[in-house]
Amino acid sequence: MQTQLLEGTNIEIHNKIQTGNIKHVVFDFDGTISLIRDGWQNVMVPMMVEFLQSETETTETHEELEAIVVEFVDRLTGKQTIYQMMQLCDEIEKRGGKPKEPLEYKDAYNQRLLPIVDQRISDLADGKLSAETLRVPKSLEFLQSLHELGVKCYLASGTDVEFVKNEAKLLGVAGYFNGGIYGALREYKKFSKAMVIQKILTDFGLSGSELLIVGDGYVEIENAKAVGAIAIGVASVEDNVYNMNADKRERLIRVGADIIVPDFREGDQLLEYLFKGL
Repeated sequence: MQTQLLEGTNIEIHNKIQTGNIKHVVFDFDGTISLIRDGWQNVMVPMMVEFLQSETETTETHEELEAIVVEFVDRLTGKQTIYQMMQLCDEIEKRGGKPKEPLEYKDAYNQRLLPIVDQRISDLADGKLSAETLRVPKSLEFLQSLHELGVKCYLASGTDVEFVKNEAKLLGVAGYFNGGIYGALREYKKFSKAMVIQKILTDFGLSGSELLIVGDGYVEIENAKAVGAIAIGVASVEDNVYNMNADKRERLIRVGADIIVPDFREGDQLLEYLFKGL
């Protein structure tokens, strides 16, 4: 169908869906609910360029390497962080280097990112930052409304599960995920968003229209469409110097998002449509 705006809103309807049946909702975290890690690309990309320069004998310029890294980091966003590190290993190997284990690069990345995250968390605790400024606009209110409707909510993130649980608590949203909070594990093959989605479908014997997936990455939208679930793409604006995800909206549409929203400021109208088809 042709793209339509829900009357009087900025909510884009891209595919006709069966409304009124939703019983379970799976949310992505970073960029969908949380802004605590906003700007993480500004840490990951320079680190990877640095390793490509120091662990290979490449003659490529800094700019050439940066362009390569930006492309694959952006493309793999939404999957567990380890997959970006596995791609880094491949790039090092392509250039004649001997890469370390992907987990070593992931640990190095976390060591660089966590001081920034910890500072935001500290500012949150000290009252220098409010939780509201570190949440995607009106995401808390959207979760509250789903809770009032009796919908079971889940959190599934590519970020390490211990960080996700802690950050969800700090943002005041953890209590709304009565279906559970899931995230990346060191044994990465034991977790994926697709596995969480499949478990919910199996445990509750759901049909596609009873499950809603909400996220700002192509991965969870792709996972949703693979099982016939309803998919909402959140085209949130991220703060990074590489203009990564500049085409986030287009990418979400391309992988089959049924609905596109910039955030949850029109959450009431969105829920009216999802539950009443208005």
